[in-house]
Amino acid sequence: MEGKRMRLGFQSESQPQSVILLTKIKDFTRALLSDLTNGRSPLILIDRFRSYCTLPDSNCFCASNLPCGREILTLRRKTHAHRLVVMLRVLLIVQKLLQENKHSSKRDIYYTYPSVFLDQSMVDQAINDVCILMQCSRHNLNVVSAGNGLIMGWIRFSEGGRIYDCISSPNTAHPVPVHVEEVEDIIGVALYILVVEKESVFQRLANDQFCNANHCIVITVRNPLKTLVSFATIFLCLNFIYIQGRGYPDIPTRRFLRLLVENLRLPVYCLVDCDPFGFDILTTYRFGSMQMAYDTKHLRVPEIRWLGAFPSDSERYSVPKQCLLPLTAEDKRKIEAMLLRCYLQREVPQWRLELKLILQRGVKFEIEALSVHALSFLSESYIPSKIDGKLAM
Repeated sequence: MEGKRMRLGFQSESQPQSVILLTKIKDFTRALLSDLTNGRSPLILIDRFRSYCTLPDSNCFCASNLPCGREILTLRRKTHAHRLVVMLRVLLIVQKLLQENKHSSKRDIYYTYPSVFLDQSMVDQAINDVCILMQCSRHNLNVVSAGNGLIMGWIRFSEGGRIYDCISSPNTAHPVPVHVEEVEDIIGVALYILVVEKESVFQRLANDQFCNANHCIVITVRNPLKTLVSFATIFLCLNFIYIQGRGYPDIPTRRFLRLLVENLRLPVYCLVDCDPFGFDILTTYRFGSMQMAYDTKHLRVPEIRWLGAFPSDSERYSVPKQCLLPLTAEDKRKIEAMLLRCYLQREVPQWRLELKLILQRGVKFEIEALSVHALSFLSESYIPSKIDGKLAM
């Protein structure tokens, strides 16, 4: 039994996705049962994918949708046996979700059999393994991530029959849809999309009415620890698409961003802290993550450009020395590891030079440090001058 990443469209375009997956689940379990009843130890072959490697040359397959190797699971190994038990439990839950046309989160799945799963990470791995074996994306299994995205401004779309008319009420925040595959009828009036790492920067720009002058649409990823905060405290920007994530972006936001870029054909920029973690968030948007490498083609946004903050910005915009923080040992290790990633040398060598410059200078700074001269510096000077001057990489 093996999982090869293929396009499901080749299976049967006339059949619903759920029917195709239910058939695959049945075939998989039948083959597994046949091996067991005939005294054979089943071998389960799972393709492995990666979003990058650290090979010195560029002749790798990381930029393609091809697997980079294969993992063999067997009942003869104790760790594999438990992993297979977890996978079968997850398959049972997925089968029921598909049959009943219901959805569940990864956390909900964990709590169905906590004594078996032991840890959330085991459920996460099992879901990824099932996606590879069944040749599908996570949402095809009716397993959804908790969405933390908000959207506002000059955009209109529908999801599952519900209309999100942000244009008619530009001061009202709407949630980024979790079921992105059901989004239709996207209408937007904007010049570009801006992805911002931090919620504090989003609030600063909103308070400055930045969107009123820049003809875009706005998306933000709220802090999941503050879900009780009223939408009224989130300021809406007019005529602007603005995506903000505190930390690493969730899957619905990444999928929705990709959908907007594909449909609206707008330039997309990313503004992150000038530190290794901000840079890693930037690369997650553009190249995808290692954990979800098998589904990178549906999550990455190769059109995204780095707007800042660059290490050279500290001199160009006269950031005071007291705002520059020394790199920690962890920061240095992370940068050294990221410098080895194949896609930096192959696709964005200028990004790699800037990352190397951070390491050479030994300092980092937050986006907010650019506002040392004036609270509205980001909205009135920094971002407009970067975009108008075509200074994005």
